Amino acid sequence: MSKSLKRVRAALEAADIDTEIMETPLARTAADAATAIGCEIDQIAKSIIFRGEDSGTAILFITAGGNTVDAAKATEVAGEALGKADAALIRAQTGFAIGGVAPVGHINPIRAFFDPKLSDFDAVWAAAGTPHHVFRAAPDDLARLSGAQTSDFTS
Repeated sequence: MSKSLKRVRAALEAADIDTEIMETPLARTAADAATAIGCEIDQIAKSIIFRGEDSGTAILFITAGGNTVDAAKATEVAGEALGKADAALIRAQTGFAIGGVAPVGHINPIRAFFDPKLSDFDAVWAAAGTPHHVFRAAPDDLARLSGAQTSDFTS
């Protein structure tokens, strides 16, 4: 088991979230994950990371699989201009590689925002630290555990 997957499992267990972690052939995109799991694309909680231009830190937007982060709305909720986060920043702040960034289990604190569309479902699925693993959680549990603020940042 990879270190990334172990961190996600430990974060879920520490929060007393009873969940299932599933290995998939590939879950690098929301469409891949939804197909592998057999769920709606909006039940996939994507972890989208931007770089705060003022803070220089990674900022996480957890959004429904079919939604797109709107740059202007995201900038407004983050309170600073946003730019592209490179792989080095993402790895340094979260401990995850692009394609497997989980919304929980980061090695460093991260500001996070949560798409209210995810709350339309009883359960959602998110990356579990690798491009081949996902976990199931109630949207409220995911928002609480990630420390994300529910905000309107999609178009």
